[in-house]
Amino acid sequence: MLVLPLKKRLAQYIELKRITKQFEKQKRLFEANPFHPSLHTEILKPKHFRIYSFRITKKYRALFVYRGNNTIEIADINDHYK
Repeated sequence: MLVLPLKKRLAQYIELKRITKQFEKQKRLFEANPFHPSLHTEILKPKHFRIYSFRITKKYRALFVYRGNNTIEIADINDHYK
């Protein structure tokens, strides 16, 4: 699985929140196995939008969409509990 490079605003966000190292670790796990147990990968509701997420930390999640050819684009990174 290939994860496209983060957009500038998302790279700045993870740097601001000091979760860059955790993101990079989870990204490597995702690329090796998108359903690795520590990622908690899931499809979000409503399911017909086909937006998925995986865990970066207990607080932060990456929301992504499939772009085809085993490629995903991370659309947002957010505080899971807000």
